[in-house]
Amino acid sequence: MASTMDSSRAFVKDVKRIVVKVGTAVVTRSDGRLALGRLGALCEQIKELNSQGYEVILVSSGAVGLGRQRLRYRRLINSSFADLQKPQIELDGKACAAVGQNSIMALYDTLFSELDLTSAQLLVTDNDFRDKEFRSQLSETVKSLLSLRVIPVFNENDAVSTRKAPYEDSSGIFWDNDSLAALLALELKADLLILLSDVEGLYSGPPSDPQSKLIDTYVKERHQGEITFGDKSRVGRGGMTAKVKAAVNAAYAGIPVVITSGYSDENILKVLQGERIGTLFHQDAHILDPFNEVGAREMAVAARESSRRLQAMSSEDRKKILLDIADALEANEELIIEENEADVAAAEQEGYEKPLLSRLALKSGKISSLVNSVRVLANMEEPIGHILKKTQLADGLLLEKTSCPLGVLLIVFESRPDALVQIAALAIRSGNGLLLKGGKEAKRSNAILHKIITEVIPENVGERLIGLVTSREEIPDLLKLDDVIDLVIPRGSNRLVSQIKESTKIPVLGHADGICHIYVDKSADMDMAKQIVLDAKVDYPAACNAMETLLIHQDLVPTGFNELIDNLRSEGVTLYGGPRASSLLNIPEPNSFHHEYNSMACTIEIVDDVHAAIGHIHQHGSGHTDCIITNDSEAAEIFLRQVDSAAVFHNASTRFCDGARFGLGAEVGISTSRIHARGPVGVEGLLTTRWILKGSGQVVDGDKGVEYIHEDVNIES
Repeated sequence: MASTMDSSRAFVKDVKRIVVKVGTAVVTRSDGRLALGRLGALCEQIKELNSQGYEVILVSSGAVGLGRQRLRYRRLINSSFADLQKPQIELDGKACAAVGQNSIMALYDTLFSELDLTSAQLLVTDNDFRDKEFRSQLSETVKSLLSLRVIPVFNENDAVSTRKAPYEDSSGIFWDNDSLAALLALELKADLLILLSDVEGLYSGPPSDPQSKLIDTYVKERHQGEITFGDKSRVGRGGMTAKVKAAVNAAYAGIPVVITSGYSDENILKVLQGERIGTLFHQDAHILDPFNEVGAREMAVAARESSRRLQAMSSEDRKKILLDIADALEANEELIIEENEADVAAAEQEGYEKPLLSRLALKSGKISSLVNSVRVLANMEEPIGHILKKTQLADGLLLEKTSCPLGVLLIVFESRPDALVQIAALAIRSGNGLLLKGGKEAKRSNAILHKIITEVIPENVGERLIGLVTSREEIPDLLKLDDVIDLVIPRGSNRLVSQIKESTKIPVLGHADGICHIYVDKSADMDMAKQIVLDAKVDYPAACNAMETLLIHQDLVPTGFNELIDNLRSEGVTLYGGPRASSLLNIPEPNSFHHEYNSMACTIEIVDDVHAAIGHIHQHGSGHTDCIITNDSEAAEIFLRQVDSAAVFHNASTRFCDGARFGLGAEVGISTSRIHARGPVGVEGLLTTRWILKGSGQVVDGDKGVEYIHEDVNIES
């Protein structure tokens, strides 16, 4: 079974015996008829588990509802027209149960038989469990059935129950099929109870309320008083209230419980794979719950509220926060290096590769550079409330387009703790709230940097302006908060960026790969070319703006080609070649031209001319940064105009593609997106616009009383 195991669900590795309870709302459709598709998917999942060696016990509701439907139909066809005019007496619930039990079991038997499985029906009543001999015999019978790979199907025998009527009496040892399932899980020593519902799990309020959130792990001490239940099930006895009561009883008796949707055709399998779906009830929930301090939504909402207080401050006060951060980083340099060295040592012990270790390390010079970039940001022109355009719509009606913060940013980054400082400073300068999730390899570095930065944020703004996400398990929940988080910026591997893009409705800004090209044209100054090529590859090979592919004009093969190659080799660069270069240099071909080495390696290929180079870049590049080295102004212009990348250079190293080097103060990342910001993303990339309309009592009134002039107005006026 493929596994994406969540740490809070790791216990499923030891599960063998499972009780699955399927509710009436899952078994039947809204019109009362059987939901054959859902039942079929349920049986197929049970078949899959059975074939993998799990012991599955099924508790099924739905008999009374199905029996009522059939008896209503029988009464209808046996009634005269005069009978139908009389008030209809409600059908006896016990008679409905008797008819429905026979019908639903016949259906299960048919479905399981089609899957080459055998099922067995066991009807029980509340009074049965008062008898110790019955309980002992029940366990023996189930044990025997499971050893024969038979699926026991339980239901309360409502037809002969001594209750007043189904759905009306909730007294006794068990009071519905949810509590029966919990009781059976205990009696039969199950390892897991799965309660299938018509919603994804337990919510903090009615699932139909947009403000309600799914609770992944139920912690009784925290959630018992917070949850507001909605309506009971449309057909069952107690709905979610009954399920929670049964789940709490089972969980605190030692049987883990998951409430999840029975509408999905794979949810039972996903639970057994350890995926974090539905709501988990566990006796160690307070330990397993990844949100012991604050939940994902609370963190995001707090960041938004703090950002609004930040925006209300004067420009000078916001500037002072950044200057205080720079001073605090400088004062705590030794502590930062100490914590970072501990991270680097742990990463080395774990066997991390050199490119990651390089990005992870924070040396004294890098900290000084960070401090300087924060001060540069502080002294930049005020970005918030900047008037971008003024238009006189009509006499006395002035429209202004102004800059404003995006809102709340979620930045997920790997390895580089220096990114935390840059991003935090940019968020403060642009007035945004911020949630940060760094890689586990930089845990100590990120923690100390976050502490230093948030300690200098004034109380009237609040340190929760910048939240540090410490658990990987929180990310899926944050990615669901499209009503609170406004932009996600992933900084890391192709896999990380792709996973995030596939997992959220929130706009994502960033790049998956940094496959940067340098094309050396036939008219290039070779001394310049050697210098630029070496810098682009060797200066910082792990950077996303490092050269990964070198394209060389075919006319240079007899002349300057070998010098370029020898220079790279002398610096220790491992070379791979495209079809033309590999045969000429006797070097291996790469697995793909679309490859980011992030190390002392690169791909070389020979091309016919500037147009061939552009075609190669468009086919194999990532739209990050590409460069031409040439003294031919016409070739340079063709390259600069036609290469469709975020940054295109002429006679300059690709390493210049950087927020600080561009004068942006710092960067939150480099974007290859085409919507919103592109290239190095500084303060401007974290802003959006709003329209301010200033009038003097105007109304539209069908545009009768307004004479539009739409004149541009000088911004300075």
